[in-house]
Order: sequence, then C-alpha cells, then structure tokens
Amino acid sequence: MRQKRAKSYKKQINVYVHTFKFREPFQTIVDSELILTCQKASFDIVKGLNRTVQSETKPMITQCCMQALYSSGNQEAISIAKGFERRRCNHQPSSPEEPAACIESIVAIDGENKHRYIVASQEHELRKTLRKIPGVPLIFMNRSVMVMEPLSYASAKFSENFESKKLTQGLNNTKKVKPNNQSNDKPLIQVTTEGAKKRKGPKAPNPLSMKKKKVEPSTNNKISKPETKRRRKHRTNNDSNESKAQESSTNA
Repeated sequence: MRQKRAKSYKKQINVYVHTFKFREPFQTIVDSELILTCQKASFDIVKGLNRTVQSETKPMITQCCMQALYSSGNQEAISIAKGFERRRCNHQPSSPEEPAACIESIVAIDGENKHRYIVASQEHELRKTLRKIPGVPLIFMNRSVMVMEPLSYASAKFSENFESKKLTQGLNNTKKVKPNNQSNDKPLIQVTTEGAKKRKGPKAPNPLSMKKKKVEPSTNNKISKPETKRRRKHRTNNDSNESKAQESSTNA
C-alpha cells in the first residue's frame, strides 16, 4: 500500500473511532461475492482487511451469504468462509435472502450502524445504499487491490456536526440560569450539610512542621535606673574672687 493512501485510510479510521465509537477488533461483514473475487485472485482476505484498516479485524459472514457460496459450488471459497465468524441474520436457511438484502438488514437498523460494522462487499447497489447511512466504512476489491471508500457525505456531515457541538457545548446551553431577583427567593444551589463527611485530621497546621519562635530575653528582672541629665555648674562672682585670691597667694 502506498504511503499517501495509507495516511488517508488511517485518517478515515480515526474519524470512525472518535466520532462513531468504533473499537478494535473491527467487526467486518464480508459478502459472498468478495470471497469469490479474492479466491480467484489468490488474495488473502484477512491480511488484506488488516492492512487496509491498519488494525485488527474480525471477519464475519451471514447465513444467507453462506447459502450463496454453497449454491456456487466453489469448495475453496466455502472453506475460506467457514473460517469466519457466523453472524445471525434471523433468515430461514430454507428460504435465504439475497446477500445484499441480508447485509443491509443487519447493518442499517433505524437509519444507523448500530453494531458498528465495516462492510466489505462487491455489490455496487449495496454500497450505494449504505452510503446514505452515517458511520459505515465500505471496502471492495478493485482488480487485485483492496480499497476503502472515502467518507460518504452522510458520514462527513455527521462528523462535522459532532465536532461543532463539542466546541459550542457550553455556549449554547438550553438550560438557562435563573436571575437572582426573581420572585422566589430560593437559591440556585442548595447546599445540604446532612450526612456530609467530616474532615479527618487536625484542622490546625502541624506543629512539628512550624518553625520555633525565637525566645527574647526578658527585661523584667533588670532594674531600670532613671536617666539623669548632667547639670553644668555655673560659677558665681564669689567663687571667681576666691579662685583669684588662691592664685595670687601661690604666686607670692
């Protein structure tokens, strides 16, 4: 498989997985005509499906398609189909339906691919009908190459609406919030404390994780002395006369 085609197939499968919720292994309904075509071309159906889808697949076949193979008389194609899982179609083996009508009845349920089947069919009319149903991957054989059809218009439209809803989910909400100034004074959100679980553990911070406080020296034991200002003594006239007399006596 070429790289460009492999990338497009991987992108398509991602759309089916994220939008339509497909899951591995992908259930694949195979019709009798595709088995006969692959048998003539010596093409391995299981490996071809896994390589096309790039994931593990689970091939399945209906009872009506098995009856069509029995009527063809191709024993090699019958042995290939017997290795697939049998899908019940609720049609009587004595009066089987056409393979295209049988596959359409189990895939298209109320206009959607309810069971998320991949359809591998050579019937052009069947693929044309299933393109109108969103989320149906279609695979067919083009000569000796297994090909997956691009997204149909219905699938692409559904995927586009799905992505736009995800983007505008919170903006276009149909449930409008009531204004606070309405006649009824009931709160929009009622908080009930009945039966509420109490929080375990201490509410205060862990004392071991806190830093210890610095102990400051206490000043109560110290005797505080009142501060006294030093006063300058001013000399009087008598003092100056006495000092001069003493100086003169010493000089004499």
